[in-house]
Amino acid sequence: MKRDVCFILNGEPVKASIEPHVTLLHMLREVFDLTGAKEGCGGGECGACTVLVNNKPMNACLILAVEADGLDILTVEGLSNGLELDELQQTFIDHAALQCGYCTPGMIMSAKALLMKNPTPTEDQVVKAISGNLCRCTGYKKIVEAVMDISNRNLGS
Repeated sequence: MKRDVCFILNGEPVKASIEPHVTLLHMLREVFDLTGAKEGCGGGECGACTVLVNNKPMNACLILAVEADGLDILTVEGLSNGLELDELQQTFIDHAALQCGYCTPGMIMSAKALLMKNPTPTEDQVVKAISGNLCRCTGYKKIVEAVMDISNRNLGS
């Protein structure tokens, strides 16, 4: 039996009628056609499905869609303004902080949560913030450099 779920998605109020067993990840991808969050492991180990729930990074594969009722969900798609990318998204591109791109949305969302909380994190804080996100391609160096670029810009302003 489907249940209605009402929440804020990328700044807009939305409503969906969803089966109780469906995860937030599947609802985002299948109902709202937001495919940035990826299913990697399906068990909360890889971070490919990271979204912000009330500004905290969470694995969307571990949250039932019905639990989103009344919450504020931000996906990687919600960071950009039309064709204008968020500063963090652009910095990932500028620093070539991606290869296959599968983990990139989750990495960006974990980094975004950190920067929202602390606009000038240290390198150790960046490493800790993305520690729940696995990448098998980049080796993390360029990812950390991209986030530190934002931190250094924020220090200068």
